[in-house]
Amino acid sequence: MKKQYETVIGLEVHIELATRTKIFCGCSTAFGSAPNTHVCPVCAGMPGSLPVLNRRVVEYAMAVGLATNCRISPLCRFDRKNYFYPDNPQNYQISQLYLPICRDGHIDIETETGTKSIGIHEIHMEEDAGKLTHDDWAGETNVDFNRSGVPLIEVVSEPDMRSADEVIAYLDKLRLIAQYLGASDCKLQEGSMRADVNLSVRPAGSDVLGTRTEMKNLNSFKAITRAVENERERQIEILEAGGRVVQETRRWDDNKERSYPMRSKEDAKDYRYFPEPDLPPVMISREWIESVKKRQPELRDQKKKRYVSQYGLPAYDADILTSDKKLADLFEETLAYCSNPKKVSNWLMVETIRLAREHGIGIDQVDFSPANLGKLICLQDKGTINGTVAKEIFAVIFADDVDPQKYVEEHGLLAVTDEEAVRRAVVQAMEANPQSVADYLSGKKKAMGFLVGQTMRAMGGRADPALVNRLVSEALDEAAAK
Repeated sequence: MKKQYETVIGLEVHIELATRTKIFCGCSTAFGSAPNTHVCPVCAGMPGSLPVLNRRVVEYAMAVGLATNCRISPLCRFDRKNYFYPDNPQNYQISQLYLPICRDGHIDIETETGTKSIGIHEIHMEEDAGKLTHDDWAGETNVDFNRSGVPLIEVVSEPDMRSADEVIAYLDKLRLIAQYLGASDCKLQEGSMRADVNLSVRPAGSDVLGTRTEMKNLNSFKAITRAVENERERQIEILEAGGRVVQETRRWDDNKERSYPMRSKEDAKDYRYFPEPDLPPVMISREWIESVKKRQPELRDQKKKRYVSQYGLPAYDADILTSDKKLADLFEETLAYCSNPKKVSNWLMVETIRLAREHGIGIDQVDFSPANLGKLICLQDKGTINGTVAKEIFAVIFADDVDPQKYVEEHGLLAVTDEEAVRRAVVQAMEANPQSVADYLSGKKKAMGFLVGQTMRAMGGRADPALVNRLVSEALDEAAAK
């Protein structure tokens, strides 16, 4: 019988904070600028330059800590983590080892077996390093220090996860917490959220931890899932063959779907940590914690429950709408112009998400005005336009954010509600399609749908569908009575 193994996973998640300036200087944190344009003596590591702590970084760290049920330390301190690497201009990183800002938290995730609590060992503040760009064609490596000094928090979990599904559920929950707080946009593709996976395996039933490896270079949830499953199988194969897992840092190559050893896993002593001499300890008062607490917004779990209780939405709708903060904001802002929660929900969950996919953009890049969506729904509710025309107009709103009222007037899209005009179109459709009339009279009720479609076509798609259905039904009943 093959031995069963249990996977043990802990995560170190780096989250870039959404401050306008870096953690220890006034340089911009804007993403995507020309290399080395957001650099000063402090973040370039020039001798004699001194860091000054950005207060907003501390408050964002506290906000995330409070939202993840952590204890906020009244006294925290920065330390120097010493190592040499080309993208590390000072040859050390200012981080927190001995007295981090947050400790002993947890977040709850939903799994197939129910709710599971994942412990958070600590959250600490630190500065990001620069970025190396490898040019294989020229055989060069260039360094961009724009990212050097960008503020990070590192969220260190307990080794409480047992599968890739739990890892993704944890990361998604953490991502949404940071986004709802406004602490970070958590875009994995831009590196503003990065996860290192610490993984080991052990015989099922054992309480002794196996030798762990750390995997880096994971920039999507799909890559993380593949990396977790691959590393689990790799370690099991080694143990089954009588070998020994080596504690090391490994680099994941998502194209080849395999990992490669980078270096032996370092311990804290290898970094020669010591208290940062250029920064005083940070004293955090109860009053400061309370002021951050009062500014905490409604998070996703609370919002989901409110959407069901306040707006009567199905749990499925509430789950989809709150899965992205931008979608939730669009929903609430549109309700200010159209007090029909279910219809607003439908337009966002169906048409908005569909068009975003067609345009190849994320929901966070959608920029139409909630007012224009609200006006469009009201026009449809009043019968000014029908559903088909509403969808056509929304496609234009999505792309160009036009005012739907003006667009309807300028393009002659008002719904035709003149019964006589519609009745004439019904007669015309029936006369042009006698076989469909005969099919209906012989019991083939689906033939009515074809006649309705022909009538709508004759009206240029602008007739009121309810009116067309009623008049076609009446005309067929008259034909049957003859």
